Amino acid sequence: MIRFFFLLFFSTLLYSSQVEHFRWLSGETYLEFLEKHSLPLKTLYYNLDDDDQILTAEMRSGVNCQILRDKKNTILQVLLPLNDELQIHIYKQNGDYAFEAIPIISETRTEAFTLQIQNSPHYDIVQATGSIKLAQIFVSSFKNSLNFKNDIRKGDTLVMIYEQKYRLGKPFSMPELKTAMIEMNKKTHFIYLNDDGRYYDAKGHEVEGFLLANPVRGARISSYFTNRRFHPVLKKWKAHLGVDYAARSGTPIVAAGSGRVIYSSRMGSYGNLIKIRHDDGYETRYAHLRSFRKGIYRGKYVKKGQTIGYVGTTGRSTGPHLHFELRKHGRAINPLRVVQVTTKKLTGNERKAFLTLKENYDQSLALHLENKTQCVKHLDASNVCYFNYTRGVAQNNG
Repeated sequence: MIRFFFLLFFSTLLYSSQVEHFRWLSGETYLEFLEKHSLPLKTLYYNLDDDDQILTAEMRSGVNCQILRDKKNTILQVLLPLNDELQIHIYKQNGDYAFEAIPIISETRTEAFTLQIQNSPHYDIVQATGSIKLAQIFVSSFKNSLNFKNDIRKGDTLVMIYEQKYRLGKPFSMPELKTAMIEMNKKTHFIYLNDDGRYYDAKGHEVEGFLLANPVRGARISSYFTNRRFHPVLKKWKAHLGVDYAARSGTPIVAAGSGRVIYSSRMGSYGNLIKIRHDDGYETRYAHLRSFRKGIYRGKYVKKGQTIGYVGTTGRSTGPHLHFELRKHGRAINPLRVVQVTTKKLTGNERKAFLTLKENYDQSLALHLENKTQCVKHLDASNVCYFNYTRGVAQNNG
């Protein structure tokens, strides 16, 4: 079915004008989308199982979506990306509409660019690339180590190498910054993405800004985060957008980070649920709680490590555990990539492996800086020079 869909979809892209491209509107719900396009709510939502209903709530504003129509303007298929790997596929079959979650076919490209600062790193990156996401990633990566406001000078150089996914030929999802260099007052500063998913400086000291505590001390992880997993029993694609910590009923649950409680009540298959909003667009969720700690209510400010509730099995749960989610700007991300008690300093074999990785990154950065002079005459008003990296070779796009 998936192969047939993509053959049909791409052939239609080539030979028909009936493919509608649109961005998901801010604040629009999946049900509102169905109603707007006169699609059957019962079939495409109310008859879905709990997991698929939860999936539909993952739609994010600004995501590129597609609708395929026939010559009579009847909707034949719809593609709604949910995350980096999974998308909703609505399709018409034998006169009826059907719902399924299917993998996203995408291509990952390694790209790089350099620019001379004219205003601020954030502003100049947005002006040069049109990507607010890329600017946010760069600024937040240096947030705790550099003072862009006071130390940056006009003409300072900035270099980034990052990976960007492409879907149907267009940039898709969050770019992943691999390494970056910024010159400030004639001094260079570097960050590197290590194999453990965390950023480090040239000395192997971690520079990640947002740190979480373990929400259930000493608990066993019973289920890991995944954007897509083919369920061996249900025979369909699922997503598990959090980490499950198995523990005895009544085990204390602590706030993984300091922040304000924005939800503390029951919510469908989540059971008893607490949501906490943190700095920089982060939000943590704690589900299936047996009960809330006294005094935990909406609007309450809690500190990292403070007990907020107790492990239970409310909602759709087969046994006592905490379902823990981490989101940034509404998007679910793997909490195990940032959960830690203190910042990390690489030593021993970890440091040795990092230095090898750093050497490869430094060669790529040097290659880009050396080639910068070859495309100065091609710089546009934003003073940006692009390269695509193919098989390790920088190719000037100027």
